[in-house]
Amino acid sequence: MNRQAKVIMIQGTMSGAGKSLITAGLCRIFKQDGFRVCPFKSQNMALNSFVTKEGLELGRAQAVQAEAAGIEPSVLMNPILLKPTSDTGSQVIVAGRVRGNMSAREYFSYKKTLIPDILNAYHQLEQEYEIIVVEGAGSPAEINLNQQDIVNMGLAELLDAPVLLTGDIDRGGVFAQLAGTVMLLKPEEKARIQGMIINKFRGDQSILDPGVEMIQQITKIPVVGVVPYMQVDIEEEDSMTTRFAASNPFGLLELAVIRLPHISNFTDFAVLEGRTYVNLYYVTSPTQLGEPDMILLPGTKNTLGDLRWLRESGLEAAICRAKEKGCVVFGICGGYQMLGRRISDPEQMEEGGSMRGMELLPSVTTLTKNKTRTQVQGHLETLSGVLEELSGMALEGYEIHMGVSEVFPEEGVSAMAEITTHTGPKQEVSVDGCCKENVYGTYIHGIFDGDGIASALFAALAKKKGVSLAPVCEPSRRAYKETQYNLLADTLRSHLDMESIYRIMEGERRK
Repeated sequence: MNRQAKVIMIQGTMSGAGKSLITAGLCRIFKQDGFRVCPFKSQNMALNSFVTKEGLELGRAQAVQAEAAGIEPSVLMNPILLKPTSDTGSQVIVAGRVRGNMSAREYFSYKKTLIPDILNAYHQLEQEYEIIVVEGAGSPAEINLNQQDIVNMGLAELLDAPVLLTGDIDRGGVFAQLAGTVMLLKPEEKARIQGMIINKFRGDQSILDPGVEMIQQITKIPVVGVVPYMQVDIEEEDSMTTRFAASNPFGLLELAVIRLPHISNFTDFAVLEGRTYVNLYYVTSPTQLGEPDMILLPGTKNTLGDLRWLRESGLEAAICRAKEKGCVVFGICGGYQMLGRRISDPEQMEEGGSMRGMELLPSVTTLTKNKTRTQVQGHLETLSGVLEELSGMALEGYEIHMGVSEVFPEEGVSAMAEITTHTGPKQEVSVDGCCKENVYGTYIHGIFDGDGIASALFAALAKKKGVSLAPVCEPSRRAYKETQYNLLADTLRSHLDMESIYRIMEGERRK
């Protein structure tokens, strides 16, 4: 292949092996070394997504990797995005736009027709960048799927890409993971693996070294790094995240996130984590809710189904009781829709029919075929209740939703934000969301990321609770992310054989 860019591909022994993080770290390393570098993932399945300036949608992981590379995210970096709507079906997004909903079987038969879309995106990136770091998905040894593969070894063949295979030692059996994966590959696929990475190691590496020697002898493939379990705060995109199990029992402020069955864009809450005085935790039942200062209802890919689950689990009633006691309730996107009076689905975008909402906000939502995808900036309006001190603060974020919400005017109700959208032939100014008393709803993802908003939120909650927070000088969200990307790169440099990785990209192959 007469390529313009050098390429390296990261595959894993399983989902959650750390492919996305290693891809992001390599993007930052190559950027630091002076190269124009970008990420690429042909097909991503995730409910966390991002909207580009053009109003196109891609997986959140590729947006994070682009940020690590110091470039603007592009839909070319993730030409196919699958957003599960049920256990057996997904919304299929191609080149940033919705292609339709498909069952797993339908998509399995359809996906090879998307190879031209994949190659077109990749070849465009080749013209602009010197290095492309490609991420696989799941495992290349899923032998029931390999004939239709467009994201692991099938993609590596299309791109003529050398592969680094990553295994997760934290979950145990890493040598079996690596050896078993290699054993199940065809000879030509095995030949593409130029190195192996043992990821998430804890402890004394000298104890691991004999195993490293043996796995190299068994597979005839060199281990190019043993990467420690990294304490870096970088956004994750899927439900395998460890964030859902995290908590800080010593936090003065309690923030409960409802872990909906089809939760999406939970990265909205990353900025609220990591402070010693905050305990942010995820709940799936009323018994886990406790007595939080704030309840957060996140986005979802199945608003009606998750609203039904909320009702049947008893969490809806528990949230309403907490609200009556003065707890702040804040919904984003699907969470905002749930807080209204009713949600209708006349075009059967989800389940069809109509369902009563939680009736905490005077809004009615109609799900539609047209999907809103736009970046926004603006400011918070005059807010009511506990968060009134946030009024007027500048914000920026993005919207991704299939639905239109109408807010009915009544006493004590105001808009959440005035925003300017950035897609289409011209900018448009509009209002977003609404609030009433201590209940707030918005379509804006990333609303807490604006400079000072998270700190002002905590100050408002602390004031209501009657506690004092020690003053802290905090960097902007953007500056904080930069420190984490650099920490990630520094750690990988210390534990990967970067000289070997560069030689592999230059075309040197193991014998």
